[in-house]
Amino acid sequence: MEILLQLIYSGIALGMIYAVIAFGYQLTFATSDTLNFGQGEALMLGALFGLTLVDGMGMNYWLAIPLVCIFGLLQGALVERIGVRPAIKIKSEFGWIMSTIALGIIFKNVAENIWGRDDLRFPSPLDESPIKLFGANVLPMEILVISGALFMMLAVEFFNRKTIYGKAVVATFNDRDAAKLMGINTGLVITFSYAMSSLTAAFAGILIAPLTLTGATMGSVLGLKAFAVAIIGGLTSGMGIVVGGILLGIAETTTGFYISTGYKDVPGLVLLLMVLAVKPAGLFGKTAIKKV
Repeated sequence: MEILLQLIYSGIALGMIYAVIAFGYQLTFATSDTLNFGQGEALMLGALFGLTLVDGMGMNYWLAIPLVCIFGLLQGALVERIGVRPAIKIKSEFGWIMSTIALGIIFKNVAENIWGRDDLRFPSPLDESPIKLFGANVLPMEILVISGALFMMLAVEFFNRKTIYGKAVVATFNDRDAAKLMGINTGLVITFSYAMSSLTAAFAGILIAPLTLTGATMGSVLGLKAFAVAIIGGLTSGMGIVVGGILLGIAETTTGFYISTGYKDVPGLVLLLMVLAVKPAGLFGKTAIKKV
């Protein structure tokens, strides 16, 4: 029972990271009906930039987090500006897909040339001795990951509901044309959503980096799994994304321990196929009906 509880703790921490990245997919989909398929690379760049600040320049981990978030904000705005906006202007259905994938590959190659191809160790800001919680061991860093992920998602939700700029984002999501007629700069809102999307990914990167090895390839798999979480939970539901992330994280850790690490990706993919077959909009998603 103790082992199962430890696997659940680790699964929840992993699932919350998936959820934060998937939350970034939701942000861009809500305002522009597009997705940034370079989300994983935004996470990777955040982790490596944080490593440079903490390990290379000796900066305190907690002071490095805001700088990593600003870095992610600028990177996301750059992606929207050169990769997504031109495709939206010409109403290209697949232009933004290829552009975000291409930019992700470019960022990965740049990272390999700057930081190398070897995985690097990120120093942990917390004690690495496990804490006993309800009879099972949990790492302090795992608690930080869960609490940090929840804080980020709640902060974005608060921004959307309580600030004038957040309400502009919501208005753009509800009806882009109507929002434009009301004087809202929808282009700027879309840029902001991409900036926030990459900010959440970069934040997730510096959160998870001390728990894993940091390298140029770390974001590819995480980005794909987060996309699966977004589909499972529903791209229109924040709660669905959290539930989907936790389900996938626990499924991976338990399968990897009880069956084989070679099969740990299978339960998530099976769940994805089942959800797509039964409820294509996701477990908590809403099917949109468009009038033609």
